[in-house]
Amino acid sequence: MSVHLDRFKSTGLIMSKETNVSMDVLENQSSLLDSESDSSGLQERAVWGRKIEYLLSLFGYSVGLGNIWRFPYLCMRNGGGAFLIPFFILLIFCGVPLYFLEVSLGQFTGKSPVIVWSISPLFKGLGWLMMTISFVLAWYYNTVIAWVIYYFVHAFLPKIPWSTCDNWWNTDYCIVSHKDRLTLNKTGVNQNLTGLLFNETDASYQYNSTHDNHSLTYNTAAHEFWQFNVLRRSEGLEHPGSVQWHLVLVLFASWVLTFCVLIKGVRSIGKVVYVTVIFPYILLTVILIRGLTLDGAIDGIIFYLKPDFTKVFNFQVWMEAGMQVFYSLGPAWGGLITMSSYNRFNNKCMKDAWYGTLADGLTSFYAGFVVFSILGFMAKDVGLTMEEISKSASGPGLVFVAYPEALTKLPMPHLWGVLFFLMLITVGVDSQFVMFETVSSGLADRFPKLLNSRKVLTTACLCVFLFVFGIPFTTNGGVYLFQLIDWYASSFCITFGSFLECIIISWIYGAERYSRDIEMMIGRPIPILMRISWCVVTPIVMLTLFLGSVAIYEPPHSASYTYPDFAIGIGLFFAILPLLPIPIIMVSGLVHSEGTLWQRIKTLTRPDSSWGPNSKRHWQTYKVYEYRGGVVDRVRVNLLGNRHQ
Repeated sequence: MSVHLDRFKSTGLIMSKETNVSMDVLENQSSLLDSESDSSGLQERAVWGRKIEYLLSLFGYSVGLGNIWRFPYLCMRNGGGAFLIPFFILLIFCGVPLYFLEVSLGQFTGKSPVIVWSISPLFKGLGWLMMTISFVLAWYYNTVIAWVIYYFVHAFLPKIPWSTCDNWWNTDYCIVSHKDRLTLNKTGVNQNLTGLLFNETDASYQYNSTHDNHSLTYNTAAHEFWQFNVLRRSEGLEHPGSVQWHLVLVLFASWVLTFCVLIKGVRSIGKVVYVTVIFPYILLTVILIRGLTLDGAIDGIIFYLKPDFTKVFNFQVWMEAGMQVFYSLGPAWGGLITMSSYNRFNNKCMKDAWYGTLADGLTSFYAGFVVFSILGFMAKDVGLTMEEISKSASGPGLVFVAYPEALTKLPMPHLWGVLFFLMLITVGVDSQFVMFETVSSGLADRFPKLLNSRKVLTTACLCVFLFVFGIPFTTNGGVYLFQLIDWYASSFCITFGSFLECIIISWIYGAERYSRDIEMMIGRPIPILMRISWCVVTPIVMLTLFLGSVAIYEPPHSASYTYPDFAIGIGLFFAILPLLPIPIIMVSGLVHSEGTLWQRIKTLTRPDSSWGPNSKRHWQTYKVYEYRGGVVDRVRVNLLGNRHQ
């Protein structure tokens, strides 16, 4: 009989009144499910050097590029200041509880997402869902960082390349900026460029004109630098073209940066986050102060915040607010569990959840002032309305077309260009570090004897693999592949995964059980409002968001390009891929268990022998709380608690 099973016998856990499964069945299941844990139940694991390093890593993970290029646009589009009402309601009443659930789970067990779901072995596939999402995101996210590095390097050149039309990549129909509406055609005749069109593919503007009965399309210099120098875009995904070596070089640089920071795991991350998390806030503030001094900046901020309270009663607005909350915080990606697993056992993690969620929400709101102060200046300078210019205030078009063009109009454009793209690098790499660490630590926990003593080699091999695997993004058609994966990756998984983890913790394991585990860890039970949110509010919201996202699903498209059917198939594969481990591992566990189907389910929904506190002092005496009474009593105890047992 295994040592694990002896510990369960000594604590009386197998004498639960909830199951009649025989000792032989439980012993057999223990041998099947515990192959991934060592005989002591505890492993030596690195810990954060200081509490502030852990907090900064949480801030860096949650605060990413989406806070800068997505939230301000959503706020503007969905009622301005009124959008803040559903956003902060969902952030506080759903985001904080879900955030706390994950950070407490990682801290209590001291294990990565792949191992932590031994709390209910039937759902161990949820851990693989989390690691798969992080793997896919780490794979393509570094492409964005590579693009930013390319811009950052070019910002040092004596002549900023996206500010002129006399470069080798420029066409005959290039205009310096939106302001340059009067231009000369080949015959030297002035044309008034009218027919402003918005290109949804890259969030840029085009101007149409007719000359000699021919329709001509004019693009800004910033747009042509992005399209014809950086991307060198082909006609579509079905035309991949060749590898662009300038992009391979910056992609390699982004992976070298990732490797150098993660070479010693959390010990090296803990030192780097002092710069990569704090520095962006300094730069945001500097750019905001400069932006507020520009003509038109106040108009942009008023447009950003102008409330339309009728939007508050629109279900679609609540959907978008909820999706932004959960996509930004990053639950169900495994990063929160991973970072918290390196905490000391008695760390007061409830405050950490509040700090992390508020930092994310307030940073998003703050970034909106920075974005729209510059866009307000740009609209005033080029003579466009805020409605027209704000269309570019979301996605890559903001940071690679609209903002670079605006920065060239400022005094000392080189300085502002360098600061802006340096800020984007620091913001982006924080999220990349955590996603990568989620994958590498998950592999190390899954194969401890092989990988635990080879941290540097594991990191190096994984970086090389993801770099080589990411080379298709550097081809002429790579941007189409990037947009396709970005459209589908975690599109349904994050909401479904968050729903599932709430059900597992609140109802299968039990909110009262988990509250007592947390009380052992931090010295106090969870508040009633927190457990009500875990049990009822958050699962309902996540299920609604999941069903809503499925109901409104549509394939990626733009005005200038439609993805072929085979591309939609590839996208759907990446949407479904993270979900596959859940049913596969569930069926495998049921097949390899013994007893009736009901006995197998009951056995597999109980914690296995590797579940327990990440504390040697508490491990020997730990005993899982047992429920007494019927279903009604269990519901009452989960929601309100029971301090009499």
